[in-house]
Amino acid sequence: MNTHTSIRAARGRAVQGTALALAVAAVLTACGGGSGSDDKPSSDTRAKNAPSAAPVANPLVATFDGGLHILDGDTLKVAGTIELPGFNRVNPAGDADHVIVSTDAGFRVLDATAQKFTGIEYPGAKPGHVVRHAGRTVLFTDGTGEVVVFDPADLAEGRKPESRTYTSAEPHHGVAVELGNGELLSTVGTEETRTGALVLDKDGKEIARAENCPGVHGEAAAQGEAVAVGCEDGVLIYQDGAFTKVDAPDDYGRIGNQSGSDASPVLLGDYKTDPDAELERPTRISLIDTEKASLRLVDLGASYSFRSLGRGPHGEALVLGTDGALRVVDPVTGDIEKKIPVVGEWQEPLDWQQARPTLFVRGHMAYVSEPGERALHAVDLDTGKKTASVTLPHATNELSGVVAGH
Repeated sequence: MNTHTSIRAARGRAVQGTALALAVAAVLTACGGGSGSDDKPSSDTRAKNAPSAAPVANPLVATFDGGLHILDGDTLKVAGTIELPGFNRVNPAGDADHVIVSTDAGFRVLDATAQKFTGIEYPGAKPGHVVRHAGRTVLFTDGTGEVVVFDPADLAEGRKPESRTYTSAEPHHGVAVELGNGELLSTVGTEETRTGALVLDKDGKEIARAENCPGVHGEAAAQGEAVAVGCEDGVLIYQDGAFTKVDAPDDYGRIGNQSGSDASPVLLGDYKTDPDAELERPTRISLIDTEKASLRLVDLGASYSFRSLGRGPHGEALVLGTDGALRVVDPVTGDIEKKIPVVGEWQEPLDWQQARPTLFVRGHMAYVSEPGERALHAVDLDTGKKTASVTLPHATNELSGVVAGH
């Protein structure tokens, strides 16, 4: 369909155009029934059946105020733009083509390679965390407490995948992850208080629970499938059927954002100690050894934000500092092995929805946005050198992409 034959004769062009119009009309007629009360196809149906744009190589998706840019992951050039009002968030769906877009109305699946929404949606108020682990993608909707688990490979079929669902006892800002053996870990809490996590077996029976994790937030998985959630006084680790609490060295030591790697038993976390701060700008990170159930703090010499954490291909911890440098940290020793200059100096804004430099890591490449300059940079983590930099039409807010290249 993407190959166009040159037709010199005007009559030939007219015949071809008529045939194409009839073909499109037939497709729209066949798909027009849907769930609506009339015969008009929905906007998503029209998008699905529109002529496909040229496939985008290893796509990245950058949100801006009013829409999404879809970028070629190799050149960083803008391949397409989708208008989408409101504050939107993006996460990898777990395959080579799709990302999950969180909107005011729920989760939507975007085929980033084809530059269009698929029509697959998971409606619900306050769509929250999207987690990928063990070949499964898990969505948590804060406004309903609903958890949806599916195989991202099934998105290639173009229809909503078969899924496993679980609804929390009460809605809350939570997170869930499915383990390789089918166990489901999900947070416990209410709209006012979050206290810990529970685990269900593959049949939905509760097999473990821990409620000694005040303010539970975020998750990450380490080597050996140790899964941790952050607390206001440390972290809670689940492994081999049991929970273990690792206490922070401070009475209030909040670890709310974490990043894990299959190549390392050590998790990377943030670390905050002021419960009364309007916005604390921490300079220390936490390194949580899931094998030893221990926690180490490392001072970076610069602050960072919740969008600054990532992991490299060998398990190295990556932190983008407000001094503009990307730090490569040995997760075992805590040594800062490299400081790679990437962007100019910046300060984290008070409003968490406001744009700030953001780190997205895929394989051996780190992608860093610089909203103040409307710029985006690609850094080879092996060499520490920038491989590409571009200026975009709009300042990037969130940055993500597909997880596996073609």
